[in-house]
Amino acid sequence: MTTEKSPQQQIDYTLIFIMFLLALVSTIAINSAEATLPPVLQGINFSLKQVQWYIIGTVAVIITMLIDYDRLKQLSWYLYGFGLLLLLGLEILPEGIVQTIKGATSWYRLGPLGNFQPSELMKIILIIVLSKVITDHREKYPNNTVTDDFLLLGKLAATAAPPVLLLVRQPDMGMTMVVCAIIASLVLISGIKWRIILPAAISALVVIGTGLFIFIKFPDFFLTYILRGEEYQLSRFYGWLNPFEYAGDQGFQLVKSLLAIGSGELGGKGYENLEVYLPEAHTDFIFSIIAEQFGFIGGSIVVSLFFLLIYRMIHISLESNDPFGSYLCTGIMGMITFQVFQNIGMTIGLLPITGLPLPFVSYGGSSLATYMVAIGIVLNVRSRTRKYMFD
Repeated sequence: MTTEKSPQQQIDYTLIFIMFLLALVSTIAINSAEATLPPVLQGINFSLKQVQWYIIGTVAVIITMLIDYDRLKQLSWYLYGFGLLLLLGLEILPEGIVQTIKGATSWYRLGPLGNFQPSELMKIILIIVLSKVITDHREKYPNNTVTDDFLLLGKLAATAAPPVLLLVRQPDMGMTMVVCAIIASLVLISGIKWRIILPAAISALVVIGTGLFIFIKFPDFFLTYILRGEEYQLSRFYGWLNPFEYAGDQGFQLVKSLLAIGSGELGGKGYENLEVYLPEAHTDFIFSIIAEQFGFIGGSIVVSLFFLLIYRMIHISLESNDPFGSYLCTGIMGMITFQVFQNIGMTIGLLPITGLPLPFVSYGGSSLATYMVAIGIVLNVRSRTRKYMFD
């Protein structure tokens, strides 16, 4: 027996309230960072533009919730083809349409609307497609044998390979890592046996370790054959491993970030009291701005908000009685968790700088809209979850 609830009762207002708090944090932090921006950007009200993007994102959430998420399963391969075309367009379209920033050809020019990064949209599409692949496979092969698991792993690899290869060609290592985190999170709950997952994970660690060894011992080979001559990617590793030695160049951002966070101490310096200069801190290094103004306490509050956000998504995923809905929530959770960990990790020197924004807090149009759509999907799953009286 099910206990029927109206759609309004099924909406997760806790998740919506957490999103409201993150929007408030984002607006306050971006507004305070505007005074530190270079003269060419001083005339732009980024905090107001962020509010506008949040309004657009809210509309996207509402539209996403109105569409039954089962429709996404039906349209998944069409969306996948569309996403691949957008990524492929970055390779073949002229410079007037696409834009290269810091060595990565990852954006379309949209005139007064700014730039659009198709890889942001592709993350959501890939979650949908991989969730469908797992769901369909488990329905077709319910016995879950070792052969079935290898077949599923092959399907997932074949589906993920084209967008990953296109991201590597841009090159966009940050977004590539996010996609890998999405794949890993879905593999973990796909039912594939651990005796298959563990060797694959160990192999991945060996590959990463080998790459680091080559980078340290043979930097020229690493630059030529792995980074394809993109020296700015190599400089990020140097700036990460020895930031103070390269403080004037590759390590400049990390050193300034560490100084900003450290100078905030426990309670911070106060709102708009920023003494450490960080270039364009309203984007990738917004966490450093928050920590300098509000100290360890302010930074902890932001981390706690993300913890609550992830907790709510885990709860919704576990409550869902539809495997496809659970996979969708898990993929989105993996995407957000990794990007939060990566962004905050790079500001404190734990991880290399990749240019990934802090979800929902950093300024950014296409990235914020994408994450709002992701939250809309999670709310959609929650609103259509039916509870059984004797569960």
